[in-house]
Amino acid sequence: MKMKKINIKDICIIALMTAIIVVCSWMSIPMTVPVTMQTFAVFLTLLVCGGRNGAFSILIYILLGLIGVPVFSSFKGGTAALFGLTGGYIFGFLLIAFIYFLTERFISDKTPAKVISLLLGLIVCYIFGTVWFIHLYNLGDDSITIKAAITMCVIPFIIPDILKLLLALFVYKAAKPVLEKVKN
Repeated sequence: MKMKKINIKDICIIALMTAIIVVCSWMSIPMTVPVTMQTFAVFLTLLVCGGRNGAFSILIYILLGLIGVPVFSSFKGGTAALFGLTGGYIFGFLLIAFIYFLTERFISDKTPAKVISLLLGLIVCYIFGTVWFIHLYNLGDDSITIKAAITMCVIPFIIPDILKLLLALFVYKAAKPVLEKVKN
């Protein structure tokens, strides 16, 4: 299978979706792991852009944060935010994109497969982010058990993240006719 080259329309859509991820990350309810609309934006980005271009959009978002642009929740940016306790979840967005890309490329491009790949990617993101969280937390003076970390960092987010996935799917399906005109 030959990969399609990125054209100017792709670049514009990648940039737009990066901006949407940024804005959605600012919509935040502060907690140990903040509740944001980031995952909604990541899901929507992958549905709109596909796995490869969606990964580029997510990577640009992460790189903007890495260089200090305040793109993360609570208007944070820089290495402290990215490599802090919750940074593993941000890097986990790339794992969601990778799983989505593999599904789209090698299994199926149909909506049910896309939804399953996003759910599977979310589970992998939870695992990666939680392992990251536990590792960094335990480097400090305190320690945390796996059960406590899952209770704090995963369980409260399962239902909201599933709802965000459904919302992303709804928005994508509603916008799909317009997107097809723009892409062609």
